[in-house]
This record gives sequence, structure tokens and C-alpha cells, in this order.
Amino acid sequence: MASDHSMDIGVDFDFQELRNAVDQAKRDSTTRYDLKDSKIEIELSEDQIKVNAASHNQIEAVYGILLQKMIARSLSPKILKREDIKEVGGMRVVQEMKLVTALDQENAKKISKLIRDSFPKTKSVIQGDSVRVSAKSIDDLQAAMRMLNEDESLEVPLNYTNFK
Repeated sequence: MASDHSMDIGVDFDFQELRNAVDQAKRDSTTRYDLKDSKIEIELSEDQIKVNAASHNQIEAVYGILLQKMIARSLSPKILKREDIKEVGGMRVVQEMKLVTALDQENAKKISKLIRDSFPKTKSVIQGDSVRVSAKSIDDLQAAMRMLNEDESLEVPLNYTNFK
């Protein structure tokens, strides 16, 4: 059994980097010419980001700024799951973006099935909010990582840890 290699696949990101990206987006949205006096509010909580603005266009502009800042800080845009834009009183609109902080069962099963179908020599086991993949060859694990990174159907940011 010592000749087996393994890795864990999960969802993880640096929350402090996200906080920094949100703070930079707040600053940019107050100084940018087209958004300057529109009283845009960006709130970050443990499980979501809430953007309050005057129009749909301003929400899209703030979302673009936020994505720019996240990518510059090596955060995947896949950690944000956008909800529909809602009308609130006072001619304002709000959009909530849920943070993807853990690998749910549906995506874990999907990842496990993709690995089993593509790499018959590997074994994948769902362990809570991560998937443990083991194989005889490190090359199989690296090929599985490449395949999962290139798969567009996965809408979660994957993190590979515990590579042994």
C-alpha cells in the first residue's frame, strides 16, 4: 500500500485575499467616473457578497471591477455564485453573490464519476467535503488534475491538497 499515491480535491480559498479584493473594488467604485456619485454599497459577509446600486449597469460594472481585483489576487471567479438582481425600494437594485466555500455532494459525485470514467486505474472516494483520489502512478493523478481543470462543466474552484 505504500506504493499508492493520493491527493485530496476540495474547495478552498484565502478569505483575507477576498476581503482585500472587495475593499479595492469599493475604492475603485467610488473613484471611477461613471460610478462616482451613485452611492454603491458592497458588503462582504462570511457566506456572501451583496452589491447595492442604482441600476443593472452599475451592478455589472461593479461585478467587473470585483472580478478584476479577484483575478489579480489569484482568486478564482468560480467562488462567486451570482443570484438574480432584485429591485428594492428607492429606485435601487441589489445582487447577492453566494460564496462557494465547500464541495457539495452533487459536485463531489460528478468529480468522482469523471475520474472513474476517464482513469480506470485510479480510485476516488468521497470524504465529507473533499474527494480522495489514489493511484499507483503520480502521472495518473496529474492527468486527473489536468482533466478536471480543463472541464468546463464543473462550476466550483478546485483545490488540490495532500499530494503524496
